[in-house]
Amino acid sequence: MKRLTLNEIARMSGAELVLPASSADGDRVFIDSVSTDTRTITAGSLFVPLVGERFDGHAFAAEAAAQGASAMLWQRNRPERPEGMPLLLVEDTLQGLQQLARGYRQSLPLRIVGITGSNGKTTTKDMIGSVLGTAFSVHKTKGNLNNHIGLPLTLLQLEENTQVAVVEMGMSGRGEIELLSEIADPDVAVVTMIGDAHLLQLGSREEIARAKTEILSGLADGGTFIYHGDEPLIPLVLPEMKQPGRMTQLRFGRSQTNDLFPVSIRMDEEGTHFTVSTPQSPEADSDGESYYIPLLGEHNVDNALAAILVGRTLGVSEEDIRRGLAGLEMTGMRIEKQISPSKVTVLNDAYNASPSSMRAAIRLVEQLEGYPNKYVVLGDMLELGEQEQEYHRQIGALLSPDSLAGVYAYGPLGRFIAESAALQFGCERSRWFEDKAALTAELAARVKPGDLVLVKASRGMRLEEVADALVAE
Repeated sequence: MKRLTLNEIARMSGAELVLPASSADGDRVFIDSVSTDTRTITAGSLFVPLVGERFDGHAFAAEAAAQGASAMLWQRNRPERPEGMPLLLVEDTLQGLQQLARGYRQSLPLRIVGITGSNGKTTTKDMIGSVLGTAFSVHKTKGNLNNHIGLPLTLLQLEENTQVAVVEMGMSGRGEIELLSEIADPDVAVVTMIGDAHLLQLGSREEIARAKTEILSGLADGGTFIYHGDEPLIPLVLPEMKQPGRMTQLRFGRSQTNDLFPVSIRMDEEGTHFTVSTPQSPEADSDGESYYIPLLGEHNVDNALAAILVGRTLGVSEEDIRRGLAGLEMTGMRIEKQISPSKVTVLNDAYNASPSSMRAAIRLVEQLEGYPNKYVVLGDMLELGEQEQEYHRQIGALLSPDSLAGVYAYGPLGRFIAESAALQFGCERSRWFEDKAALTAELAARVKPGDLVLVKASRGMRLEEVADALVAE
């Protein structure tokens, strides 16, 4: 964060600055970081005490002061204001944080790429960050700071010399992406795909499409909208969505009707090689641009196509785009390939799961060659609403005994995967477990050197414990 005076902070956040007698001038007190967590407070920090249903950050004011906080955002209706501390009074500290982040973003001469979608947000963010990092000073969302608190904190981490910020936008319901987009004011908006996640909250894929395309509400006039062109719901809902008066639309996907699509895809042991269309030769492999990503799976080619379009939009050369994709470093647990001491290959994809991402991971396993036996360990896909049992049964029915040696399922909903798969695999090859340790022990006893194991479930199932145990055995 660039250094700001308290007066600048007050203007950006719409706060009333109240100074103690010892600090009579708001232009002489400086802030160089913002935190909602007293554990990260340092000298020069602005402490923002958030209020929730079961907590109130104002109770930690003394601790923040002891850690060296230089000032605090303070909710007007909270008593016991700390003495001797500069305060920025607001009606609501969360809204004050969001307004500060928006004002700070607008003070910086940079461009912002906003990313949302049901699946692939983090992978695409990492790809775009790597591509743009070859030509610009780039900051991207760290970890899961992609919600109504995390995105403002991400923007407030931007340095004065940052040229491009790549920010991820997550949601659980309508209106959330609209808020985030209007805070971030992106120059480029990316929707990776419309999947099945959040069906519990939104009820239909059409409503999910509306929620995701809310990202256009903050898109700068004349900005660029990049989206998966094989998804018919996006153009269906687009006319009813708030959007800038002028914007360029670019589509990626498998269909040749898209602005960018792959004409060849080939996987090796470590990653994926692919060739894309060119305006001069949209169907010819030999004349297209060739790329490599150190990730497995055709679905990751889709994510790479979005990154290529962003790179081209911001003027990155083809050589640098190619170099950025090849040098990609990923956030963990997105189909993370690991090898055990006994030479068993484990694909750890335990960060999240939805029917669409589960199908993509299963297809990847089916396509990989050179493994004597391939197994899948699948857990619950959460937040799917009333049809959750049917979605799990469909995944079980999708599994083929011609491609897989066995199915191991875990969790209350995972049971439906195992039961459905057992119709083709039989009960001996399709097993359900209530206990992760028992599942791990039985699988470890069965796999042999050279075998492949996919581990995938929603984050709440913590199936990475199975992957870690297999790799450590």
